[in-house]
Amino acid sequence: MKPGLTSAPSAAAVVPATEADLLLEAAARLSRALSCLEFRAPVVQVYNPLEYAWDVHEAYVRKFVTGRRRVVFLGMNPGPFGMAQTGVPFGEVAAVRDWMGLAGKVDRPVREHARRPVEGWECSRSEVSGRRLWGWAAERFGSANDFFRECFVINYCPLLFMEETGRNRTPEQIPSAEMEPVYAACDEHLARVLAVLQPEWALGVGDFARKRLAAVVPAAVPGARVGMILHPSPASPAANRGWAAAVDRQVAALGVFPAGESGLGDGFGARVDGA
Repeated sequence: MKPGLTSAPSAAAVVPATEADLLLEAAARLSRALSCLEFRAPVVQVYNPLEYAWDVHEAYVRKFVTGRRRVVFLGMNPGPFGMAQTGVPFGEVAAVRDWMGLAGKVDRPVREHARRPVEGWECSRSEVSGRRLWGWAAERFGSANDFFRECFVINYCPLLFMEETGRNRTPEQIPSAEMEPVYAACDEHLARVLAVLQPEWALGVGDFARKRLAAVVPAAVPGARVGMILHPSPASPAANRGWAAAVDRQVAALGVFPAGESGLGDGFGARVDGA
């Protein structure tokens, strides 16, 4: 079912909304707020997987949000071979399908970039950042249920911005005047999610996400602590020198998790990353 199209129960059937219900309502509201925005060149195409991959996103939230979560990880925005294909943050296909055990329909965007087709579950390209992040979670926690019992992962912005060549443009690379309504909607959404999940720790995956958390957390979840872990992007030289081990050290130094080892942790089902 598309976001925002759930039917309202009768007064006699009203039951308290679950945490998953509240997160999905917030995501649908964010999707609607962003759907009317336009961006100038060099951005030529924008994907919103909350529209065409809503079924999988809903399955992700309903399966893994069953109450408050001690740790919330915040990413920036979708990658072309991750959330853009599956609707799940850092959504490496193998991790979402095989480790998380999720399924669901993935449609096509109304307008599709010729060099970045949405193939959904048939996508054979690997999202390196997602392979590293979920690979670390699998090695450190074992099952997806064990990881999500105390953690949840969200993205700050659900939009993927693409140039004519198919190259990504990050939110920081887009003029601030164009991004003002995006930041306003995404900050509001982030505040809603944090208020529902009530984390002790909010960890930015990279500095952009940390900055957004630092701006939103004090009012949304007073007392929650903000930290950061290294972004797993292959564009980061530091991430290419043992990302999982670096994150183990970071979360131990912050006091989020005890010191531990996550093996090599450089991929979900793979030990060597490609670019």
